[in-house]
Amino acid sequence: MELQTRRAFYESLLSGLGSIIVLGLSLPAIAYLFVTRSSMRKEDFVKAADLAQLELGMPQEVTFERTRVDGWRTFKEKGIAWVVRTSGNKVVAYSPQCTHLGCAYHWEANRNQFVCPCHESRFSIEGKVMGGPAARPLDRYVTALDDGKLLIGSEILKA
Repeated sequence: MELQTRRAFYESLLSGLGSIIVLGLSLPAIAYLFVTRSSMRKEDFVKAADLAQLELGMPQEVTFERTRVDGWRTFKEKGIAWVVRTSGNKVVAYSPQCTHLGCAYHWEANRNQFVCPCHESRFSIEGKVMGGPAARPLDRYVTALDDGKLLIGSEILKA
């Protein structure tokens, strides 16, 4: 009888330790999956352009510099966005890659469209697909305005 009691004790002890280990290993995964940022922090935005320099209804290619931390290294990298000022205080910033295969597209004023030279995907000034193999609209950066400055966020919104 004593052998079975000892065996039951060790089984319970091992089950308990196993449960603690599994819980300890799964908590970071659960936190990663369920904890979401409610909004972007101010540090996630970089100044890209002065609002006064953006012509109303005319796409402009804007270059900005972003600091990125990768492990222990810090990089300064150049970013590009196609920016359209749609009204007095509304600005849309598109990611510079075509949604078909990631080629760099450009604005063709005579056609009033963004055109990708790789496979002839065409997009409207609103980013909608007008033709070609691209299946979805242009991706957009999260933007904010602060004291007459256009701020571009690090997050890209997939269409």
